[in-house]
Amino acid sequence: MFDFPDDQILPLSKEHVFWTWSAQAKVNPIPVKRAKGVYFWDTDGKRYLDFNSMTMCVNIGHGDARVIEAMVNQARQLPYAAPGMTTKVRALASKLVAEVSPGGKLSKVLFTLGGADANENAVKLARGYTGRFKILTRYRSYHGATAGAMALTGDPRRVAWEPGLMPGVVHFLDPYRYRSTFHRTNPDISEAEFCQDYLNHLEEIIRYEGPETIAAILMESVTGTNGIIIPPEGYMQGVRALCDKYGIVMIAD
Repeated sequence: MFDFPDDQILPLSKEHVFWTWSAQAKVNPIPVKRAKGVYFWDTDGKRYLDFNSMTMCVNIGHGDARVIEAMVNQARQLPYAAPGMTTKVRALASKLVAEVSPGGKLSKVLFTLGGADANENAVKLARGYTGRFKILTRYRSYHGATAGAMALTGDPRRVAWEPGLMPGVVHFLDPYRYRSTFHRTNPDISEAEFCQDYLNHLEEIIRYEGPETIAAILMESVTGTNGIIIPPEGYMQGVRALCDKYGIVMIAD
């Protein structure tokens, strides 16, 4: 079944695969043949340095023998366990993740299949915990490509899909030094003042929307897809303080 020429991979994929975040007629993916370490090769033999670790999923490198051995052994012993069951691997993995959480304060782990799935579950938990509905996220954010995660995403690619996405999402501005909305006439403002202005902006949004209606603020620690925006010193702590002040859950994507 899999014995067909490499030059058919791309045309078959274009014909039958539906691609996320893409104009289907224009999509042109790289047909990957193999990978090892920090490199992967396409079907023409061209080698690429995989700076992105295939969207950060193989950070220890492609083809690590320890990972392959663990996958093979698990597949032989138990390839799948239903959600209502548990296994030695699931028990140990949850313990290890809890141990590396900030301050070791998080004792529960919900395993998901990807980032969008994780974000949607976090929103569901925040809404259930607070009894509130609104979720605040940033305009330059990216949180996934499912319907709920697209609504959470501030990336303008979401616009074509609205208003059919998850309701209740309100966006606010990123503290973006390069193109600061607040400081175009005063680019030399201090880092502390820059940070405080954006925290004031966020608090103003919270007040306008009604703190009693806001379940969570969902944020990337560093905005990735839309510019690698690193927050100013003290910003994340300031957001945490606002969440504590108004009884809002803070979700770190």
